Amino acid sequence: MKKFLIPLPFIWLALIHHCFGQALAQDQSVRYQQERMVYLQWDQNKFTPKAGFLSLNPYYWLTWGLFHPNYYKTDLRPLSATGPQTQRLALVAGMNTTDNKYKLQSDTVRNTALSEIANQSGLISDADPLWQLYYSNELKPVLNNSAATILAGLSPQVSAKLVSEGLYNWYKNELDMLKERVQAAHTTTMDRGARIMAYHRYLMEYRRLAGVWAIRTSSAQAALNMTAQQQRLQSNQVSVSSWTPQTDIRIANQVLQHLQ
Repeated sequence: MKKFLIPLPFIWLALIHHCFGQALAQDQSVRYQQERMVYLQWDQNKFTPKAGFLSLNPYYWLTWGLFHPNYYKTDLRPLSATGPQTQRLALVAGMNTTDNKYKLQSDTVRNTALSEIANQSGLISDADPLWQLYYSNELKPVLNNSAATILAGLSPQVSAKLVSEGLYNWYKNELDMLKERVQAAHTTTMDRGARIMAYHRYLMEYRRLAGVWAIRTSSAQAALNMTAQQQRLQSNQVSVSSWTPQTDIRIANQVLQHLQ
């Protein structure tokens, strides 16, 4: 047991001596070099070792005189005004500015392309305000034409006369052809201005066609009325009022009064 206890004091003394034998190494020249290379100014007074009395310091000549005679004359800090790090940061800032300009230009091109697509694509022409508010309603008789809508409001006799004479088939074919043209203008990719002008042109064509149809229906109704009147005259179903010579004179005076 004594053999194991006796060496312990010597071990502790050796450890204490080893700990206190360590000293923090502070090389002022290294610290100056680290500082000026990182963030501090390129101070000519902090280049050590100095030349010393009569420039006889051997460390000065070993450090600066022989190997680096012009080292302290040029500012080599990375963060100096002309340092590589400053130049890199300036280059990065310039590249960021250029990237932002390219991004702005690409966004402008993208927005222009989307605007042109929205302006020309037939896939979204249903959302056009003019189509929604005006032309879709005005051209509805063309797009939704049928026998019921064409002959609506006409008497059965007039409808039968129009069908028998072929006027209904003619009008229906004209509406179908106009419908195809309207649908083509509505779904084809074209400029919005050209699409609106096509809508307007087809609307004018429909109105002229509707005017002709109205004249034909009125003529058919007048023809039916005339035929009925003739039949009544032939069957002596028309009562003739009493006539005197003064009746013609009175009618002639009334006409002359209206002309004045």
